[in-house]
Amino acid sequence: MSVRQIRASLAADPQVGAGNVLSARMALGIGLDQPMLAFDTDIDAIPAWEPITVRELDRRVRARAAALAAQGIGPRDPVVVCADAAGESVLAALALTRLGAIPALVNPRLDAEKASRYIRRLTAVGVLTDERHRAALAGYDTGTPLLPEIGSLGAGDPDAAPPAYRHASQDPVAITHSSGTTGLPKAVVHSHDSLYAAVRYRLALPRPQGSDRLLSALPGAHAATLIALNLALSSHAEIAFLSQQSAAAVLEAIELRRPNGVLGFAATWSDLARHDLSARDLSSVALWWNTGDCAHETHIRHLVAQGSREALVDRRRRRIAGSAFVDGLGSTEMGHSHFHITHTPETDRYGRCVGKPHPFVDCAVLDPAGDALEPFEIGELGTRSPTLALGYWNDSATTYRTRVRGYFLTGDLVYRDEEGYYYHVDRVVDSVELGDGHRLHTAMSEERVLVGCPDVLDCTVVAVREGERVVTDVLLQLAAGADRERDRTKEVKAALEEAVALTVRQVVAVDDSAIPLGPTGKVRKVLLREQHLASLGVAGDAAAEAAR
Repeated sequence: MSVRQIRASLAADPQVGAGNVLSARMALGIGLDQPMLAFDTDIDAIPAWEPITVRELDRRVRARAAALAAQGIGPRDPVVVCADAAGESVLAALALTRLGAIPALVNPRLDAEKASRYIRRLTAVGVLTDERHRAALAGYDTGTPLLPEIGSLGAGDPDAAPPAYRHASQDPVAITHSSGTTGLPKAVVHSHDSLYAAVRYRLALPRPQGSDRLLSALPGAHAATLIALNLALSSHAEIAFLSQQSAAAVLEAIELRRPNGVLGFAATWSDLARHDLSARDLSSVALWWNTGDCAHETHIRHLVAQGSREALVDRRRRRIAGSAFVDGLGSTEMGHSHFHITHTPETDRYGRCVGKPHPFVDCAVLDPAGDALEPFEIGELGTRSPTLALGYWNDSATTYRTRVRGYFLTGDLVYRDEEGYYYHVDRVVDSVELGDGHRLHTAMSEERVLVGCPDVLDCTVVAVREGERVVTDVLLQLAAGADRERDRTKEVKAALEEAVALTVRQVVAVDDSAIPLGPTGKVRKVLLREQHLASLGVAGDAAAEAAR
């Protein structure tokens, strides 16, 4: 059976989903002894970066399933998983779904106080974590018993594992959480079918260039990692998982592993923009694959100038300089990016264009009443898709509040053009009404500043209401060697829309440490607004209003 046949067989089987891809691969009995997966930390007796086969992966998973079953874990039991090592998180998730349990993945970068509150709301049957997080959580009441240390599970007997659980289409197979940039993260529930729907769609397409040997720089405790894992297993593609998403870790791994494709979030591409990529060997990379928030033009251009890809030149397939960058827009709740656009050094459709919807997506730009808007009118993105999560765990109020007329409201402000391309301008919570028909969209303003100011690596626009007027501060993170003392107010204002430029109070160069980030690397703009309100002497109700 060829790779194409493996893909076709899994895509055609309606019983295959996010909860049983590994078992389905084992049942096919093909390609089980080829090196397929690697992790950046030691796993059991397997050294870091040593590739393991599908057969060995199954053995490691069954060992953990046996150990968890011995602890009484079984079908429909939610179990918290929180570990620094991506490999431990991935293997634990696979073992729990094999049992029919529900892994509740918690980002290890979430601070202990917030993590404890989040875990308490899950009402899980146990917490599966590493020594560092066991110590960090010791002073907090999670309301959940600790299970054995996550690294000890590999000592289980693989032959003692119960038979793989048979999932139904709507069975919950994972709980992952939102970024938490506006407060306590929301617990999002994914089903057997929803978390596999986009994978099934991709299996029916030709395997894209750059997807046969992957490096995942996605957070290990994220739905995107589970999707990447299932896609690799279903496509018979090699994949290596990083536990860190920093540029330094990614660059080192690229030079070591020589991947053809790199998966990540916008925060990683932003971090890479701080490095001279021409000084590194990135020639193996044909594809950068972004998910979650869409990426900024300047960061994309920085990446596609590197690497190499195959292209038709004079009717012949040749290797040429420059790579491709697949952008889009997704979220934990959306289950997969719902849009796609591919950038190369030769393309020029930017301006926060997230592309066109995938064929499995039905979306619309909606007004506050839930009615569809016309092209070029800005509204909230509503979407229907088989990839959508079931809702929020233990929070039916939020689940139903985010639905209108059959659409899931993503919290993103977008518009579409007459060709059907969609453009992302901001998050609803970050956009500010200016009056006279004008709004300040922070994300689009940041895009404009980055394009207009070449020595700015990243930018954060903080807008708060001071009485009847809006005051905006523009925080600039500069390239190495840039003059931090030079006043850039004039060029920043020139890059902004006129109504937005009039609100600018100050333009200031800041250190990276001045920008608070959430566990997935997103800027915590709500916290920044609270800090700036405090600096203006505004507190109480105004701060609460700014945080909404």
